[in-house]
Amino acid sequence: MSYEFKLPDLGEGLTEGEIARWLVAEGQEIAEDDPLVEIATDKTTVEIPSPAAGIVSKILVSEGEVVPVGTVLVVIGGDGSAPAPAPQREEKARATPLVRRLAQELEVDLDTLVGSGPQGRITEQDVRGAAGPKEGRREPLRGVKRQMFEHLTKAHSVPTVTWVEECDFTGVDLKLLVPLVLKACAASLQEFPELNARVEDGDLVYLDRYDIGIAVQTEQGLVVPVVRDCASRTLEELDSDVRRLAEAAHAGTLAPEDLRGGTFTVTSAGRSAGLFTTTLLNHPEVAILGIHRIEDRAVVRDGEISARRMGNVSVTFDHRVIDGKRAADFGLAVISRLRESV
Repeated sequence: MSYEFKLPDLGEGLTEGEIARWLVAEGQEIAEDDPLVEIATDKTTVEIPSPAAGIVSKILVSEGEVVPVGTVLVVIGGDGSAPAPAPQREEKARATPLVRRLAQELEVDLDTLVGSGPQGRITEQDVRGAAGPKEGRREPLRGVKRQMFEHLTKAHSVPTVTWVEECDFTGVDLKLLVPLVLKACAASLQEFPELNARVEDGDLVYLDRYDIGIAVQTEQGLVVPVVRDCASRTLEELDSDVRRLAEAAHAGTLAPEDLRGGTFTVTSAGRSAGLFTTTLLNHPEVAILGIHRIEDRAVVRDGEISARRMGNVSVTFDHRVIDGKRAADFGLAVISRLRESV
């Protein structure tokens, strides 16, 4: 008896996933809970264990393909025959919708190609090769890079405005900067609830939890793990969680639940942050706070010039649901709380 393993629903409204890497091969015997496949979504890359034991009879979706939730990915046990597909329009060429769109863009006739993928499927490389030589080295957008591309394309469609102000960080313990910012944001979001919200089906949904994402740049790309309950936890607890999530992000071991359900995002690139950078919303959130490069600057205090540790703080927000004064007042509230932490 065979077991047809389908792409599972990984939550957060995800409707599709990319086969990042198969961890088994056809003909291989596996046990239940053995590593089976890595799935890349617009949140992260997840390793999925095998739900059944037996021989891997047939792998039906090749690496790099993007398929919808519910698609049969692999057959374990049995004779390896593919499941009967749903009735569909007969097509001479076997290719995914993504490959078909690419062929249309490059003006390649799929019916003239011989596919190099499993079961004669036409791959992205087949289409690009048929399109003829192009200038420069080309590399398909896959995994985290593809996810970033699609995610930021959504974010860029939102009309955003960015507010910026200086903050005096003199005396602030920069080793605890991120947890301090999380605490300051959580407290300020309670005063300005429209920034701790998301747009769903034409409604602005106000959230009564303060689960704040922290943008982490890794070798694979940008990920945003979520620190939970920032309003109620101690600074030490937040610091421990931030360190744990950052380490897991760089190691590529974040769990799916680590990336779900954020209500607001904080981004800080440390020494690479620059004097100011344009931050993009973490869709479907409606606001993000940025901490930019902190350095000694000459400032005037009480008519005297002195060296202070200064940095810029920004708030980028969805102007469809948040007006400029409210966003500015929120940013000033965060700055005020950071100063009070000294």
